[in-house]
Amino acid sequence: MWARSLTSAALIASSLLSTVSAADLDPIVTKGSKFFFKSNGTQFFIKGVAYQSSPTNSTSGTFVDPLSDEAGCKRDIPLLQELGTNTIRVYAINTTSDHSACMKMLNDAGIYVVSDLSEPTLSINRNSPEWDDRLYARYTSVVDTLAPYSNVLGFFAGNEVSNEANNTNASPFVKAAVRDMKAYIKKRNYRAIPVGYATNDDQQIRSELADYFDCGNSTDSVDFWGYNIYSWCGKSSYTESGYDQRTKEFQNYNVPSFFAEYGCNVVQPRIFTEVEALYGPQMSPVFSGGIVYMYHQEANDYGLVEIGSDGTATKLTDFNNLKSELAKVTPSSVQSNSYTPTNTAARSCPTADSNWSASTVLPPTPNKDLCSCMVSALSCVAATKVQEKDTGDLFNYICGESKTDCSGITANGTTGEYGAYSMCSPLERVSWAMNAYYTKQKKASDACDFSGNGKTQTAAAATGTCQPLLAEAGGTAGTGTVTSSPNSSGTGTKGAAAGLSVPAFQVGAVKIGAGLLAAALGGAALVFV
Repeated sequence: MWARSLTSAALIASSLLSTVSAADLDPIVTKGSKFFFKSNGTQFFIKGVAYQSSPTNSTSGTFVDPLSDEAGCKRDIPLLQELGTNTIRVYAINTTSDHSACMKMLNDAGIYVVSDLSEPTLSINRNSPEWDDRLYARYTSVVDTLAPYSNVLGFFAGNEVSNEANNTNASPFVKAAVRDMKAYIKKRNYRAIPVGYATNDDQQIRSELADYFDCGNSTDSVDFWGYNIYSWCGKSSYTESGYDQRTKEFQNYNVPSFFAEYGCNVVQPRIFTEVEALYGPQMSPVFSGGIVYMYHQEANDYGLVEIGSDGTATKLTDFNNLKSELAKVTPSSVQSNSYTPTNTAARSCPTADSNWSASTVLPPTPNKDLCSCMVSALSCVAATKVQEKDTGDLFNYICGESKTDCSGITANGTTGEYGAYSMCSPLERVSWAMNAYYTKQKKASDACDFSGNGKTQTAAAATGTCQPLLAEAGGTAGTGTVTSSPNSSGTGTKGAAAGLSVPAFQVGAVKIGAGLLAAALGGAALVFV
């Protein structure tokens, strides 16, 4: 789904926030498995709402950035306050837009933001997963755009990417994104903004997913865990819904966990009796609140508010029911200075079986400078006219039919084998493939034609900063391991490949391609992964 998320704070914290006007909100920090206000150490519970309408065209990736819609923010923020909201979740922003007006209004209203880093055409595709320099530029641009605002609670590096047993091989790519965004935030000297992941509730892999994203080196693992869960419908109960089992499963999780989306609508109107349980004495010691899906009423019928054709907002029955339930809860809390985490151990990484096939070896960090150096060092490259939509057929021929060794650009999330240039863009990778074929054909005069899609060039000698980068990569063969961190920033960039979808192709068990279209039907709404 777009996502369903609600942030909630302890009652005392909420009262403190209501007095804030012009001053920047106190940043939220993590300690152990809980969120706290940085300055006063009061525990923070998310009382959140998913705040973004679904994309108007999932194929082109057209969407409305809610944080740049000043008129919408002026209309909706008072209603969010009335609900008792202290957090919103947004799924995609336009990093070239101005967000200052909405972010100030949210700040003055005491509302924090959790933002996904992807957008419809630039995200990790579960069916053909990649973590490349285009996605790196997109994700870092979101970080650069929102990091200056103190009311940004955190970022989601993925949403329901591996959503069933047959696509768990996509998880290494998402975990690599977590790793690289954490490193980027640190390198840019931003405040410590946590990076997490939002998962669906698939019984076959729910425990493996939670373990996988938490296991191993802390520099690679999530800072928080979001759970999209819809098992409490109507007048359910703590045990009937399975909330008791989910709480038991997370009681020793060593980072904050919360419901990144909730609000089953099988029974309507929704009465939100799960709110009492979520913020009650059994669950609040384990979960840090949740985010209700969703603010806008749409065809999926999950809305709290209906926006008319004239732009006016009408509160629906679900709005009043949620407002009533949230007003009743006062989760028990602890102060940061009196809280000593006991659940400090990371989870053990899941073992491979019929339901789980994600390697603990992660893809390399995208490095645009390295990819540019590599292309300059080739003798045969893609012609100017080649577009990303053309690369599928070229890959199919070069790495498939002609049996050219393309290990320098392939990535396998199951075996953990990644070519040094697997993190380059499709156009950069297709140039690499053309050159590999050209070299295999002993640079025959017609071996770089590819029906007019290829061209020869004078290969540049590796000098300056290119020399050590290419040396780490094993030269143009791409058989090495690059440890140098990228110098490029995402600031000011926009999704360069919006609207393009590159066909994936398969060589044995290894997929190569750029699955750019990330919107897929999941649950009752669009899922952005």
